[in-house]
Amino acid sequence: MPLDFASIPRPILYAVILFVAFLLTLWVRSFVHKFVSASSIFLKVEPTKYNFIKNAASLIIFTLACFLIIYSIPELRYLGTTLLASAGIATAVLAFASQAALSNIISGLFIVIFRPFRVGDIIRMEDNKSGSVEDITLRHTVIKDFQNQRIIVPNSVISAQTIINAHIGDERIKRQLFFGISYDSNIDKAFEIITDEALKHPLAIDGRNSAEKANDWPQVKCRVIGFGDSSVNLRADVWANSPEDSWEVFCDLNKSIKERFDAEGIEIPFPYRTLVYKKDLPRNA
Repeated sequence: MPLDFASIPRPILYAVILFVAFLLTLWVRSFVHKFVSASSIFLKVEPTKYNFIKNAASLIIFTLACFLIIYSIPELRYLGTTLLASAGIATAVLAFASQAALSNIISGLFIVIFRPFRVGDIIRMEDNKSGSVEDITLRHTVIKDFQNQRIIVPNSVISAQTIINAHIGDERIKRQLFFGISYDSNIDKAFEIITDEALKHPLAIDGRNSAEKANDWPQVKCRVIGFGDSSVNLRADVWANSPEDSWEVFCDLNKSIKERFDAEGIEIPFPYRTLVYKKDLPRNA
């Protein structure tokens, strides 16, 4: 026999509606809490920053319960319908007015779920801004650049960009060093100096795979990559364990290789200009 809700006394019906709303609120808050707690471990931020999500969910549920109670009272049914319609219009207006904020929140959740970058990762964006991810909130991402400045990027903006992340998967970095030597300099001697200095650096590692090792691929690969107006252009590939180590290797090797070049007669050329003064030219008879 189906249950006749009309036969249930109104106070009991209202109490049941509020009780169901209370149970639903507890379940939603528990679900949001577990999701936010897991996300906060990943983001390395406090879960209390996201308490407004649980509070907003509770407000929505109890608001709908109140509308349902008002609508169940025949004398107030017209008022409930009017309030519900007004709330729908207000919600639409509010959603339109805050679409940028909602877009940032949704993008922030997508960043948490799909993890294109994490707190502590070093990333570079399309406009060549780069740095370490310091914080990810539901509205924006905070990046600390290498001058200790903070770059605040809305989540909707950074989610739409192509990001270079040096910390996803294999964090090893192949750093490329470029040198120009004069046409009179010995290329093989320059390669020998570059390789020797790179192998001596404590942060340089062997980045070769098993196939390259089996084929005797050099640990530091040096190449001639082109010819300039006054230089033979060289490139050396040196591996390091992390982006931070790679930068140290890059700077240190630039210094030590330049010093070895100077000591062993490898010239790094610079442009020469010959100036001819018109008054010194012989005059035609």
